[in-house]
Amino acid sequence: MEDLEEIKRYAKENFVPIVRDKTAEELCRQAGKCQSILEIGTAIGYSGLLMLTCSQANLDTIEKDDGRAHLAQENFKKFGYQARVKLYNEDAYAVLERLVEQNKKYDLVFLDGAKGQYIKYLPLIKRLLSGGGTLFADNINLLGLVKGEEKVPHKYRSMVNNLRKFINALESDSDFVCRFYDIDDGFVICKLKA
Repeated sequence: MEDLEEIKRYAKENFVPIVRDKTAEELCRQAGKCQSILEIGTAIGYSGLLMLTCSQANLDTIEKDDGRAHLAQENFKKFGYQARVKLYNEDAYAVLERLVEQNKKYDLVFLDGAKGQYIKYLPLIKRLLSGGGTLFADNINLLGLVKGEEKVPHKYRSMVNNLRKFINALESDSDFVCRFYDIDDGFVICKLKA
């Protein structure tokens, strides 16, 4: 889609991290049959637009950065999807807690926010997934550092440790059936048992 390519170009030129191509293909496949999607980490709306384009779903999406949230809102409007999107421009953990209190349920949760927070978000995400719902977490290899044996640079250490905890938590949770992919920067797709 022409306009999506434009958003990709903007992201590259302005160093905005967006979902990579092969990961995007799988994300589209997962979103296809969904009615309700929660996205943690909107950025400028690229992955949200992908999921909306691939499905008939409604999207709740969370972005803390004011500038990116504003741009995402403009992009959703430009594509004519604003009626299917609710964008929360605030801290993800606070939004997740509120959504749990409201008993919201989602067919798909796309986790692509702050990597060091994945482990903190997991218990809330689990409560937000409908039975048989899917958690799709991106960038779990974090530049190859998560699986690597070499010393992790100081600036990534806490993120890497938290991602390792996140992966361990998924692997040891019998309510999830997970498949890990070493495509792009790594992602995991977990189905919550119905």
